[in-house]
Amino acid sequence: MKKSVVRPWMMGLSFAAVLSGCVSQQEPQQQDPVPTPVARHAYVSFPALGTPAPLQVAGRLSFPTNAQGKVPAVVIAHGSAGVDTRGSFHAQALHAAGIATLELDMWSARGLAGGAEGRPRAVAETLPDAWGALKYLSAHPSIDGTRIGIMGFSWGGLMSMLSATRRYVAGAESGQRFAAHAPFYPVCWAYNRVPSYEFGDLTGAPVFIQAGAADQYDDPDSCQKLVDSLAPADRESVSLTVYPGATHGWDRLEPAVQISDPYSHTGQGGQVNIAPSPETAETSRRAMVDFFRRSFGLAP
Repeated sequence: MKKSVVRPWMMGLSFAAVLSGCVSQQEPQQQDPVPTPVARHAYVSFPALGTPAPLQVAGRLSFPTNAQGKVPAVVIAHGSAGVDTRGSFHAQALHAAGIATLELDMWSARGLAGGAEGRPRAVAETLPDAWGALKYLSAHPSIDGTRIGIMGFSWGGLMSMLSATRRYVAGAESGQRFAAHAPFYPVCWAYNRVPSYEFGDLTGAPVFIQAGAADQYDDPDSCQKLVDSLAPADRESVSLTVYPGATHGWDRLEPAVQISDPYSHTGQGGQVNIAPSPETAETSRRAMVDFFRRSFGLAP
């Protein structure tokens, strides 16, 4: 039996919002992760696109407090563990740059607990959540539908990668696609080796991969080998930064943990060390914001 999970910040999602896909109540001030808020938050829900059975996905939509007119936006897709502090950590920097965010909660919609045993079988199963988010944001009166990007961590990083391919963008609303993709540690060894993880024939939107040289899912050069293997036209769309000494999940700024995952160690499976690196976290966050600024044509 699937375990029903409700994330802490999802407690405020109203039944009316689940049914309608509209904005629900404002988040209580004491739950805001920064002492001086740079964004205003609301809970939203929207239908995933293309799932076998109807699925309503929830998330936290945040706008910069100084936003005027239509602003660009970034969808934030969590990792296998589910919603955690990484989403807010990166969202705060995007808000300061004048960019709205939509942090997804994909596991609660499916009654999953997260982790290697509590996630869907394949990342492609959650791409409908990304397409639903893109459709929702494109129709929002305060969002510029031509400037919507996606970023994610691990599982969400794979979503960010696959959504850049013409094969998978076919699942989006006709004429819609993400304008930029920023995957964090997206398990590079798996692409074009594991079925349903095909990466190629890209849409042409820029893709910025950030990876750690000490990530135990990959070899130190896995991401570079992936980039080098792409067709020349696709390679022009992809950039890569690898951080020496950084493990998987370097921007998870809680105490170090060890997990087990059958996809680790280039598919051999085993234990994975996840150690926080505040310096790398801040560097990668700045790089991510700069990438979206350039992609959206925003002033530095």
